[in-house]
Amino acid sequence: MTYRVAAVQYDLTDIEAFSDFESQVRHYVRNASEYEVQFVLFPEFLTTQLLSIGTRGGAGEGLPIERLPEFTDAYEALFRALASEYGVHIVAGTHVRREAGKLRNTAYLFYPDGTIARQAKLHLTPTEVSEWGMSPGEGLEVFQTPYGTIALLTCYDIEFPEIVRMARARGADVIFCPSCTDDRHGYHRVRYCCHARAVENQVYIVTTGTVGSLRSVDFMRANYGQAAIISPNDIPFPPAGLLAEGVINQPMLVAADLDVGLLERVRQSGAVTTWRDRRIDLYPDWRPGAKQGD
Repeated sequence: MTYRVAAVQYDLTDIEAFSDFESQVRHYVRNASEYEVQFVLFPEFLTTQLLSIGTRGGAGEGLPIERLPEFTDAYEALFRALASEYGVHIVAGTHVRREAGKLRNTAYLFYPDGTIARQAKLHLTPTEVSEWGMSPGEGLEVFQTPYGTIALLTCYDIEFPEIVRMARARGADVIFCPSCTDDRHGYHRVRYCCHARAVENQVYIVTTGTVGSLRSVDFMRANYGQAAIISPNDIPFPPAGLLAEGVINQPMLVAADLDVGLLERVRQSGAVTTWRDRRIDLYPDWRPGAKQGD
């Protein structure tokens, strides 16, 4: 099976109203639909743009992160409508929502039929914990789609090999990785780890980050981002394991076709077979029915 994905380098700019956010998001979904994609990926902390409402031009301070859950209903309604209207699956970056009194940085998958799936970020950065009071997610999910099994792992999550190994063991062939990094160091940490996880598990990684700046929102004043669609490094794929990438720090989207059947062929008979050759006699592997952490 082959299908097409797009990843959006989303330009964070101060806005005046939710309608400005809606207009910008719709533009990218409509643009992606012109390439006849089946999936669109937006970056992590996409909705922090909403904290800048009323501060365009740098006047005043943005809303605190604790106010972001107030936009949850409008955010979900917008992306549910866009997924249905354009007939695409949308990984709508992440949105901060409140669950049982805790703030969680949550990745969303919107299906064309109106279904919504969620995956809270499992590994939090020090800033998310100390400055924003976030709580980590409590479990890994994989999601079934008409195009196969996927997982949503956000930014810092991709830097932990174990969680990607678990996603692959549960059947995921594609990992969508929304990201948000403020400098070259953070960007390259995520990017290099995306390539490593693709090699280790012989999966596709679709990633993207925020660009631009929110002058009125703390910790979102600088962004350094680039979208990339990454494959394993083997002869059927591009030599650098790179199907597409954007221009760093420019608002745009990139698209590429993912041949899921090709992944299984290289897992069985590629130049290297890293997934098949893992030494589960020497180190633990995820097992059906086992508790996470076993």
